Amino acid sequence: MAFLQSLLHITDFGGPFLSNLGPAVLAAYAVQLGFGIPGVVAHSDLFYDFSGGWTFLLTLSSSLVLPALRRGAAVSLTARAVLDSWNWRQLAMTAGVALYAVRCTFSTFLLQHRYGWLLIFGVCKVSGYLFRRVLKNGHDSRFDKIKHQPRRFLIFWLVQAVWVLLCCMPVLAVNSIHPAAFKAGMGVPDVLPTDVLGLGLWAFGWTIEIVADYQKSVWNAEKQNKIHDEQFITRGIWARSRFPNYFGDITLWIGMAIAAAGVLQQGPIQASLGWNGTTGLLKAVLLPAAAPAFVAWALLRATGVPLSQAKYDKLYGDRKDYQEWRNKTPLLVPRVF
Repeated sequence: MAFLQSLLHITDFGGPFLSNLGPAVLAAYAVQLGFGIPGVVAHSDLFYDFSGGWTFLLTLSSSLVLPALRRGAAVSLTARAVLDSWNWRQLAMTAGVALYAVRCTFSTFLLQHRYGWLLIFGVCKVSGYLFRRVLKNGHDSRFDKIKHQPRRFLIFWLVQAVWVLLCCMPVLAVNSIHPAAFKAGMGVPDVLPTDVLGLGLWAFGWTIEIVADYQKSVWNAEKQNKIHDEQFITRGIWARSRFPNYFGDITLWIGMAIAAAGVLQQGPIQASLGWNGTTGLLKAVLLPAAAPAFVAWALLRATGVPLSQAKYDKLYGDRKDYQEWRNKTPLLVPRVF
């Protein structure tokens, strides 16, 4: 308790947002260093994706709980305490991002049932799937060379903390808002058009990502079982987009940014955060936009499309069927017809 009080005291500076950002940064880097240093010493990438999920969860938890503790709210599991401590938007956005990153234990029951994989991809899309893939393969090919270079490998762990913080930025900002600013009479509607649009886009992107990953998982399983000998997937939603999973990923972060920006631009919210004028409005837009902007850059310019596209072109570039699919299929946004 003394440590918690000290943490709340030393991070209580610069207004509600910065006071919330400080512990989140500490949590992100603490988890990455906690897993990263042993990983660097052992030249192991086994827990890289696993640590990413825990970084998300601890960062989100700190951003939701610490502001409530700082203002003296009684945080408990009772429905009344939840309603008094947080607005529904704060809970919904935190849960949405946590759902995106949560690590789960794959039970034999799920894996043996028809819809097991669908549930796994739906509930634990990123970290659960990636962690299972690393366990299956024994390593992550991204780090085959880097993990034997301690300094460079450690940088990858620290960069993952930056990735988590940027993705969590919309939630960090919204969770900084005092719940009193949402109360009736303050001028903030219970439901804003941006709430509907943003969370709707989140659900849409989430669904696209689930479908794309599930279809590719089934395709891979059928290939391993010699049901087909296709070298690259061109069925289902993959016939309409070359990277539908990336499209879903970017879309859901755009939705989260819209939902957050709509709330943060409200007058009472700006006042509760100590923001004002043009600067305040810019913060309300730019902070949430950090998430989709970074994800889009990473997937389209850095680690996503460039690496995958180069790999596919090298393997199948001389094949007529691959060239036809590549030329006729949109890179990202699935065609409707």
